[in-house]
Amino acid sequence: MEMKKLVSNLKGHLQTVLKHKKEVMFNCFKCGLIIQGMIHDLSKFSPSELVPSVINFQGDRSPNEGEREKYGYSKAWMHHKGRNKHHFEYWTDYSTQTRELEPVEIPKRYVVEMFCDRVAASKIYLGENYDDSAPLNYFLKGKKKRKIHQKSGEQLERLLRMLEEKGEEETFKYIRRALFLHKEL
Repeated sequence: MEMKKLVSNLKGHLQTVLKHKKEVMFNCFKCGLIIQGMIHDLSKFSPSELVPSVINFQGDRSPNEGEREKYGYSKAWMHHKGRNKHHFEYWTDYSTQTRELEPVEIPKRYVVEMFCDRVAASKIYLGENYDDSAPLNYFLKGKKKRKIHQKSGEQLERLLRMLEEKGEEETFKYIRRALFLHKEL
């Protein structure tokens, strides 16, 4: 890849990541998750994620998709999902009963960060075409293929439906109450 293209990709990727990170941070702040908001996605700046992401940057979708198309998998994603607890893929382990990889229940603070991440990603990738139903629509599109603990999936879907029906302000208010009063999401 020529140097001019690499520099352009680096600039585009960093702009996208920083814009996304800022959006997630503010969403987490609205929910009361200050530290999680600040450290969200820091692994994206590690060489294991940054280099493949710059090489595969496209601007309108995740660079991981480009890497998957080239190699059949994404090393950057494998690194990312193993270090970031707001991804449901992080929360799998071998079951002592089935001896198969199974989803485990996600602590609600990470379900909330996952919600904040999905809202931010929808806003970044959809731009002016974003509305409060977009994160739910994206979630529902992949629901049948997703391996997430049933309770955690239901919590996330409930928050996404609330966003669609009641908007951000009401949903973030609900989340803050649920987190700090130790109630179900």
